[in-house]
Amino acid sequence: MTVTIVGSQLGDEGKGRVVDLYGDGADVIVRYQGGDNAGHTVVEGGTEYKLSLIPSGVIRGKIGVLGNGCVVNPATLFDEIDELKERGLDPDVRVSERAHVILPYHRVLDGIEEDAKEEDDLSAGTTGRGIGPTYEDKAGRRGVRIGDLLDPEVLRARLEYVVPQKRALAEDVFGIETGEEFDIDALYEQYREYGRRIEEEDMAVNGGSFLADRIDDGDEIMMEGAQGTSLDIDHGSYPYVTSSNPTTGGACTGTGLPPTAVGQGEVIGIVKAYLSRVGTGPMPTELGGVEGQTAGYTGGDPDSDEEQMATYIRDEGGEYGTVTGRPRRVGWLDIPMLRHAARVNGFTGLAVNHVDVLAGLDEVTVGHSYTLDGEELLTMPATTEKWGECEANFRTFDGWDPVDWSAVESWEDLPENCRTYLEYISDELGADIYCVGMGPDREDTLVLDSPY
Repeated sequence: MTVTIVGSQLGDEGKGRVVDLYGDGADVIVRYQGGDNAGHTVVEGGTEYKLSLIPSGVIRGKIGVLGNGCVVNPATLFDEIDELKERGLDPDVRVSERAHVILPYHRVLDGIEEDAKEEDDLSAGTTGRGIGPTYEDKAGRRGVRIGDLLDPEVLRARLEYVVPQKRALAEDVFGIETGEEFDIDALYEQYREYGRRIEEEDMAVNGGSFLADRIDDGDEIMMEGAQGTSLDIDHGSYPYVTSSNPTTGGACTGTGLPPTAVGQGEVIGIVKAYLSRVGTGPMPTELGGVEGQTAGYTGGDPDSDEEQMATYIRDEGGEYGTVTGRPRRVGWLDIPMLRHAARVNGFTGLAVNHVDVLAGLDEVTVGHSYTLDGEELLTMPATTEKWGECEANFRTFDGWDPVDWSAVESWEDLPENCRTYLEYISDELGADIYCVGMGPDREDTLVLDSPY
């Protein structure tokens, strides 16, 4: 059986905690896309683990696999493995030989290109970690894959083909001086050494075959996406998107498992009880703004109700990037966005996180629908330009008081108004709520159902 964990919004929904929560029932946990731009925070027994590449399930001692749909920075991979070992864990991590490798020149070019896009208001708010340029090389058939690091002749040939192109791009187009990041010999020695360690630790696998064999042996497979549905390169707010497919379809192409393996399993949509976003792009339910990210925003009145609400949610929810530390844009829950996510992904269950952040508010607001050109829309329009023209139509719910969340052991223990809010979300998305997140720790979760 497979269980696929998908972000339903704009990332930062709390996917890592849900993977960790249900991961005890899985034997193998596989990341199917993204790279070390995907910050996951897992808290166990008061101990916080921040991961950006390794699947969250390794905290529970599960086999973690980076699927072929991922882009892998070997330096980050080994840094995270070594840090976990220093903290007393013994992570078992495998990497698909078909996964593409992030090289230093990808990171250099990522920063240059993002700066250039900012001049035209097209910045996607990237982390500058080389994710996009690596996927570009993958699509352009000039990438270096994990399997190439294991073969000295192939690695040398790949680098001799692509590095001169990258050097010319940096020097002739962007006018920068190049160093070791664009030196074939230096790159060869560094990445061949990574290849040796991958071989020595028996980490490389034929991803699809490895996972299929595990399923045939009766193992439970959990697939973990990074980012969120509205950041999907096909189904998100293009061009303010990531460079891969965080949606359910990406679980097939990013692991090598067939659609039947995914479709016959569970698909759990992760929902944050409000909305947050990093980077530019439309956000119809936004509260206040973040300078440099919210279009046209140059700082609001800090004493206004909207700005105070934004600051309250941002601070209570810790809405600062795991990887970058940047403040996130925040807003009320966007139901048209969630209806779009439910259709694209086929959610069989929902996990709603951060209901504790909204506790104490007199009222909790949601964007129920949009108005565009005088018509009501219940889901996102296809183009980002049209989405940016949408005005949110809001509904208001009575708020709920803070409670001792650690004492909540059943649905009835939740505040009544909180239950009403959750039932509304479930009804609008046509999926049952499997769990409710009420704090940062694994124990701060009300489990109503399990996919296993």
